[in-house]
Amino acid sequence: MTAIKLAPLKVAVICKERLGIGAATQWAQGGIAAALGPDDSPALHSLDTRRAGAGLSDEIVVDILTRDAPARIEELLALGAHFDRARDGELALGLEAAHNRRRIVRAGGDATGEEILRTLIAAVRNAAWIKVYEDVIADDLLLQNGEVAGIGMRRKSGEWIDLYAPATILATGGLGHLYSRTTNPSQATGDGVAIAARAGAMLSDMEFVQFHPTAIDVGLDPMPLATEALRGEGATLVLSDGTRFMEGIHADAELAPRDVVAREIYGWLSRGERTFLDARSAVGSAFPQRFPTAFAACMSAGIDPRSQPIPVAPAAHYHMGGIAVDRWGRTSLARLWGCGEASATGIHGANRLASNSLLEAVVYGSRVADDVKSRHSPAQPTAMRRRSALATPSGSQESLIASLRTVMYERVGVMRDAVGLRSALDAISRLEEEAVGTNMRNLLTAGRLIAAAALERRESRGSHYREDYPLTDARFAKRSFLTLPAAGIDRENISIA
Repeated sequence: MTAIKLAPLKVAVICKERLGIGAATQWAQGGIAAALGPDDSPALHSLDTRRAGAGLSDEIVVDILTRDAPARIEELLALGAHFDRARDGELALGLEAAHNRRRIVRAGGDATGEEILRTLIAAVRNAAWIKVYEDVIADDLLLQNGEVAGIGMRRKSGEWIDLYAPATILATGGLGHLYSRTTNPSQATGDGVAIAARAGAMLSDMEFVQFHPTAIDVGLDPMPLATEALRGEGATLVLSDGTRFMEGIHADAELAPRDVVAREIYGWLSRGERTFLDARSAVGSAFPQRFPTAFAACMSAGIDPRSQPIPVAPAAHYHMGGIAVDRWGRTSLARLWGCGEASATGIHGANRLASNSLLEAVVYGSRVADDVKSRHSPAQPTAMRRRSALATPSGSQESLIASLRTVMYERVGVMRDAVGLRSALDAISRLEEEAVGTNMRNLLTAGRLIAAAALERRESRGSHYREDYPLTDARFAKRSFLTLPAAGIDRENISIA
């Protein structure tokens, strides 16, 4: 979205795979939120967003998000997105947890992200001002006189390239692959957060990792998602004997905020119970038509959700934290912007409201483009400098990554405490010593930042739950900010291009 709206500026889009491959957007089933119904308004959408954020959402930024939402939906439609329609031809609006109105715009029932990605990729491929570099890994920001001057990147062949530009935008997505149970693709390794942190950028809200409560628990990695829209249509959460367990936990039962549902499921699993999402009555025989993505995932695992309950477990799904940005996506480093999941805008606070992630991406993608265009003239080109081909790190890393992911899920996951967080930081330090010569540094940097921030927040709020501090504490009713040195990393020993 940013690249498209930067026209006529010359834009380079750098992807570590083929364009769109490994993007969490493609897997986003639920939808994109916008106040479009006659009983809805941006103010009501804003209120629901701030309630989910548990007191940490930036009210002004939330108002920007919800106010801009309808226009961004119209832009996607103009670009060719095909969203689901009701019988009267209007956009069909669904309901999801913690929303008090039907405002979820969907495509293909549960393939909204895929449709948005298809639409934007087609627009990028047809844009003469955009050049796409595929199968290229961004390693570090280029710094000149304390300002960001571009990005140092390398092809998978080992060739290194410095790409200089008057504006650099990090839109690298999330870090779900840090966790052994995740709904994110394996490419979600926290690259943007780590790259910005190594250059000295300020990070924010790193402790807030949202766990989706209903990932399909059939031993796959990543875990397929049983979209929240299923619960919005009446599916229930049950134990193996069919007992519903959310009714006495929260007034909204299955539609309670994600952190509440995730903790309850995690608790049952920790006690040796299996948990299931039962959509037999709510959806039944209509499952293949109404939720084809989730249906296909279940059937491929040998589960027919029309006649069987779906085994589910919490999985790392979305990171509310990231590179600290202002209301225009500007970071603490001059000439560097951030948007999408890699950034921390202040919209989500301690817990993201369902279907606000795709919305934030298109709203902030547009705002960043507007801000960059207001500062740079179309005449300013990018410049490239090729360096000698260097060997790509090739150390054995599969077992080290598996160890890190287990540590993060068990000690920096749904439930946390000081003992576990300190042991996680110790484990990360050991892994940093063992991982020399591997491609793990972004994962390790992101893991350390999350654990350090989680240790500092001595309360429970939103997605961050401390068993040793189970109550919300008014003294911590503020966003967190940190840099690499504050997380216990000596930046002087980190090479910056």
